[in-house]
Amino acid sequence: MEASEAKEPDEERTLGDEIAEDAAAATVAEVIPARGPAAYVAEFIGTFALVLFITLVVSEFATAPVQATPTAPAIQPFIDWSVIGLAHVFALFFLIQTLAVVSGAHFNPAVTAALTAIRQIRVIDAAIYVVVQLAGGVCGALVTKLILKHFDNAKAVHYGAPSVSDKLGGAAGLGMLVEGLGTFFLVWAIVGVAVNPSAFREWAGLVIGATLGLVVMVAGPLTGASVNPARAFGPDLVAGKWDHFLLVYLLAPLIGALLAAFIYMQMFVLPGKKGPLGMGPVG
Repeated sequence: MEASEAKEPDEERTLGDEIAEDAAAATVAEVIPARGPAAYVAEFIGTFALVLFITLVVSEFATAPVQATPTAPAIQPFIDWSVIGLAHVFALFFLIQTLAVVSGAHFNPAVTAALTAIRQIRVIDAAIYVVVQLAGGVCGALVTKLILKHFDNAKAVHYGAPSVSDKLGGAAGLGMLVEGLGTFFLVWAIVGVAVNPSAFREWAGLVIGATLGLVVMVAGPLTGASVNPARAFGPDLVAGKWDHFLLVYLLAPLIGALLAAFIYMQMFVLPGKKGPLGMGPVG
């Protein structure tokens, strides 16, 4: 009979059917999802919290250098960058784990620009993200100023605003190199663990937070390791101190982020889409 002669659905599938389904799935995956008010609020809160914790820990643990006098040379006090770096790790870790499902957890205009370039977010949504990120950075720095208004050292270090160290001779070019490299590796980690479809995304919060902490521990003594225009913009505006902001803390992170996203996608993600059924990158 007819029922016994009917073939199982799996037996009727052909290679053409599989190719068609894979193509349809690829098309769906390439549609950039729209973001809404919840995502914008999440980006504001996340950037506010990130800048708040960073500027607080920098204002508390960083110490302004002692200026030279006719009888004594300038002194650069010891700054425990390991504590400051760990604060970055913990802050970004918990923010990514709690808000990534809502907004993608950018909290950084350079990250948003890079993800826009590789079609992970729409241009209109990216523009709103940048606005709320900058607003969150300013609010975070304002709250730091309010909390530490009686702490003289906070004012002396400009409420955590980053600056190019004398170790670099105050050179903007070297500062750009440091900030650009730091942002490059931060975005490299983001694309590698949160965008790459083959990555273990459960580790995203820890990997990205640890990468930021590593950058801060290494580059903090040189430029403050902002690697985030919103993190620099907030305290700069509140303190009225714009130390190489446009070149070192805005342009360099944007260049580093765009390079990291483009190189990673071209070398390790897009090769997996070649062929009718796709293939993994080869080395």
